[in-house]
This record gives sequence, C-alpha cells and structure tokens, in this order.
Amino acid sequence: MIIAVLAAAVAVGCKSGDAMQGPDAPDASVAALNDPTLSWSEASFVALLGQENVFPVLSNPYGMEISYTSSEPDVATVDEEGAVTLVGSGVSEITASTQGDDSYFAAVASYILIVRDPAESGEGGDLTFESTGDPSSDDDISNTTFAGKITIIFSENGSAAVDGDTYGYVAVDGNKVTVTNTGGQVLVYELKGSTSNGYFKVYGAKKQAILLNGVSITNPDGAAINNQNKKRTFVVVEGENKLSDGASAAYTLVGEEDQKAVFFSEAQLIFSGSGILTVNALNKQEKAGISSDDYVRLMQSPVIKVTCGSSAGNGLKGSDGVQLSNGSLVVSIAGAMKKGISSNEYVLVEGGTHMVSSTGGVAYDEEDAEYSGTAGVKADSYFEMTGGSLTIQNTGDGGKGIRAGVYDYDETNHTVADSKISGGTLTVTTNGREVNDVSAKGIKIGWVTKNGTGDHAEVTGHAGNMTVSGGTIIVNSASGEGFEVKGDLTIDGGEIHVTSTGDDAVNAQGKLEINDGYIYAYSSKNDALDSNGDTKINGGKVFAVSTAGTPEVAIDANTEDGYRLYIYSGATIVAYGGLERNYYTENKIYNMSCSAGKWNALTADGTTLAAFKGPSSISSYIVSAPSLSAGLKNVSVSGTPKCNGAWAVEGISGGSSVSLSDYTGGGGGGHGPGGGGPPGSWW
Repeated sequence: MIIAVLAAAVAVGCKSGDAMQGPDAPDASVAALNDPTLSWSEASFVALLGQENVFPVLSNPYGMEISYTSSEPDVATVDEEGAVTLVGSGVSEITASTQGDDSYFAAVASYILIVRDPAESGEGGDLTFESTGDPSSDDDISNTTFAGKITIIFSENGSAAVDGDTYGYVAVDGNKVTVTNTGGQVLVYELKGSTSNGYFKVYGAKKQAILLNGVSITNPDGAAINNQNKKRTFVVVEGENKLSDGASAAYTLVGEEDQKAVFFSEAQLIFSGSGILTVNALNKQEKAGISSDDYVRLMQSPVIKVTCGSSAGNGLKGSDGVQLSNGSLVVSIAGAMKKGISSNEYVLVEGGTHMVSSTGGVAYDEEDAEYSGTAGVKADSYFEMTGGSLTIQNTGDGGKGIRAGVYDYDETNHTVADSKISGGTLTVTTNGREVNDVSAKGIKIGWVTKNGTGDHAEVTGHAGNMTVSGGTIIVNSASGEGFEVKGDLTIDGGEIHVTSTGDDAVNAQGKLEINDGYIYAYSSKNDALDSNGDTKINGGKVFAVSTAGTPEVAIDANTEDGYRLYIYSGATIVAYGGLERNYYTENKIYNMSCSAGKWNALTADGTTLAAFKGPSSISSYIVSAPSLSAGLKNVSVSGTPKCNGAWAVEGISGGSSVSLSDYTGGGGGGHGPGGGGPPGSWW
C-alpha cells in the first residue's frame, strides 16, 4: 500500500536573536536565549502492529533535558528515554519538549504516529457500516459499500498527515486539505486531529462519507468543511468534534463555488453515529452553522450543537428539507431575522430530542422589501411532527416558534401543503413584543392576503391548513397568538395546551373543527378559541378560558360574516368568558360553581366523565358534556393528568357535589335560546 503523509514538526518559542523592546526589556548585559532546535527525523510515521518498526529519531544537538508524551496512550506509549511501545491501532501525536535553561528557551516538537493493524488494513476490501435506523432508505449508510478510507490527521504543531490515499487525491497545504476524487470511487474520508488554521474541502462525483472522529477544525477565513460534491454525503459523528470559523471570516468565494456555512454542502447531509459535533458560527457575514443546498437528515444518535453569533446566519438549513429522524440537535441563534432550523421546503420531526433558542430581533429584509423577525423553525412548505421532542424558546421581538407554509406553492389553486402533528412533544415559548408590524407568535401556519389594513381589512386569500391527530403541544406566547393557522385547523386527537397574554390563544383564519383530543386554551387579552369561519366542536374535551372581557369570548366564530359556533353531542366543554352568540348545541349547557385552582369533575348518572383544573382566580365555569347530570369540586386525581395538567380521566375520586344551573348566555338553535337547528350542510 502506498501511504501519503504530509506534516511538519515545529519548535515553539522566541527565535534566537529576537530582542525585547520597551520598558520591560532585560538588561543589555544579559545574553539572548538560544533556540534548542529540536526536530524529528520524520513529520509523520506509519507503524505496523506486531512488526519491527524504525521510529523517527529526535535531533537534540545541544543535549537538552527532554520530556516525552503520547497524546493517545491507547495507541502508543513513550517512556522517559523516548522509546515507543505500540498498544493498538489509531493515531497519536508523539511530543518531545524541553523547559529550557539559562541559555536556551523552552521548545516543543512532535510527529504524528499512525498505528495500523495489518490484519485490519482492509486493503483491496470493502467498507460497510451498521444500519442507522431506516434500512429501507438510501439514507441509511448500511446500504452503501465503500471502496476504501482515507484518513486525514490535522496538527496544531505542523501540517496535516494523510493515510490511505492510494489514489493521490489529497493535496495538503499546511492544514488546508483538499480532496479531488477524479476516479469516482465511493470513499470514506476520516478526519482526526486539531488545527486552528485549516479546512477540509472535497470534490467528487459519487456519494461519500465524512467520518468525524475526534477532529477540531477552525478556519479563520471561512468554512471549516466545504463539500463541493453534489452527491449524497454521509456524516458519521464519533467522539467529540468541533468546527468553527472566525469572527473576521470573509468567506471569499472561489469562482462560483458556494460557501454558505461553517459546514457547507452542495449535497444531502445525512448525519449518524453516536458522537458529538459542535459548530460555532462567529462570522459577521450572515453565514450559517450548517447548510446544505439539498436536504439535511439526522439519524441514529449523534448530538449536534450549533451556535450562531449576532452577525452570523441560520443555525441549520436544508434547502430541500430537514428531517430529524433521531439524535439530538441543539441550536442557538442570535442574529436578527435568522432561523434556528430552516428549509425552503419542509421540516419533519420523527424522533430524537431537539432544542432551539433564539434571541434575535426584527430587521429590514432588503430582498423581500419588508421587516422580518426570527423563528425557531421556518419551513416554506410544511411542518410535520410524528415523534420525538422539539423545544423552542424565542425571546426576540417579533420572534416566532414555528413559521410554516410561508409561500404560495400552487398559484392556480392558491394552496400550500398541509402541516401535521401526529406524535411527539412540541413545546414553544415566545416572549418578544410586536415590532414594525412583525408580531411574536408561538406557531404560525400559512399565509393570508388582505385588502386594506386593521382589524376590518377584507381577506382576499388565505392558505395553509393544519391537522393535529396526536402528540403533545404546549405553547406559551407573551404578545401574539399562541397557535395561529391561516387556513383550516382540524384537531382529531392529541393534547394541546396553549396560553397567550397578548392575543388569541388558538386562531384559525378558516374553519376550526375539533373531533377528538384534549384542548386547553387560555387568553388574557382576546378569545381563547377563535375562527374567522365556522367553529365546530364534534368531540374531544375542550377547556377554553378568556379573561379579556367583552367583546372577547372563550369560544368564538365569525358570526359577523354569517358563520356559526356548533357544539355536537360528543363534545365535553368547560369554558370561562362566554360563548359566541347565535351558537347551536346538541348538549345542554350549564353554569357550575367550582374550586378555583383545584380539580373539579363532571359526572353523568354517577359516572365521572373527566376532571379539570383551571386558573386559581376562577371559581365558576360554563360546562357541557354528553348526558351531564352533576358536578363535583375538590376531587382528588391519582392518575397522570393530560394536557399539561388541565384534564384528567383516570384516578378521579372524592369531592363534593355542586349543582348545575342553566346557561342563558349567547343565542341560537338547539338547546341554546332562540330556537333553530343545524344546517343541512354545515360547511
């Protein structure tokens, strides 16, 4: 096997003859210290286990007292005389250092030792990886066979070393490493070692793998990893790894090549492994932490931490999509207008545990000619969650937790793809204010166009539907809507707990339909549940509280434009703040005195239907449920509450009975005052 190794050992310290100047300069009678000129006979060396090896020799012309160390004792040890003992395959840095004396200053020199096991060399063989969780997909690295591996070892004390480049693809300039795969082999590029002034750049025309195996790369000028290969790229994360740019990085383009992030890729990035990758974007060029011009997917169990400074760009962007199937993604952004997780298409959360935090504010977007704020997640098409956990905190003014369905993808039908949540746990907190007409909201889905401005502007078009059928959603919004859908919002299951102290808790520009699930909506400024079309509650357990006072209500519909609130026989409802006038109901509605801030229950002929617990300041509610006959206050709940502690259906006991009285608010058909009945087709 031909092994290409490029590295250089250097001595560290002041050069012989360098003179200090200024008030701290030594007396001229004191002679300048000399360079001990330590150096190794080779900058890097490949040793074979079980064979006789002739190791590099240290040049120590002045006979300085030397201390020897090995950076990886599991690979090789070195004794006080400099004798090396091989322990296992891997890479270690062998260092010789001197403390200096009255005549010579301190110095250090090192070489990179690559230890290989001939029985595991793999020369001429194929490399494979275990499944990363989705063996039916080409994104699973186990479905790819690699022709070989090239290892690059970066060095703080010299040049990068290369092992396994039998093809002559690797060019090294200090720690600036460029791979040009002209032969089309499907290869693994393993990165190790550390450099504060280097990068890894790769060209190719076939899929590939980048194995991050305890590497630290800082490129003061731009991207630490720049993948110009446009084919699927697997990123296997093992050990602890760090990538960073510099605060003054210019990100100067080479020809027409993109360089959009600390880790940039033209191709799909498929992350796997079980290690940690930390990415720091320090630049002032609005460049991202991780960015792909295709899609990004997390599989298996890597931990990826991305931090972007106040002048940097997005945290993680996949232009064609972001798919979080497993692992852990932790993103922190500080720039105005920037997004934690961003895609021009979709964002899909399937598994894993993920967190996004944003502190950035509002700024003017020259490209779109409008003011814009930040978002924890921004998907121009749709957002979908089927499993896992996603926590978002946005403290910036005008900041949103999730912003999806941004653009009109179907100009003929004026629609965008539906967003969906069917599993997992989504937690969103927004604390910012509205600035320059950019509001801070927990979740915003879809878009709307209006003729005019203000509350009475005519809506000329809207799109972006949302369906919730499972999972847990917890939203707290300080100034804007908690959960806003510009199209239709349909709730078929799951647990939804939304509070807003600045606007509606839950709002649908289109129609709101609740068929099942547990819902709690609280607003101290506006409606708890609101739609600009019909509101239909067909089933589920709905708890709505509005403390804003008239004209705001707990459950609203757009009766001004001829729409209506419908409550059907399968629904269980607890409300404070009144119902929209002209409602229709199939269940009788009552007033119920309750214990404020404690568990209360609804019963039907002695059977407990459910318990609910509201704010500590409210002691009476409007209640409705199938065959509801009585209420209980001060009940005990031993089972696990649902909907973030608002509802319980198990382990309910005790309590004292309270009477129910007819609710006479609002007006409409069915059991509500005013007669009438349901329409033949309600929408």
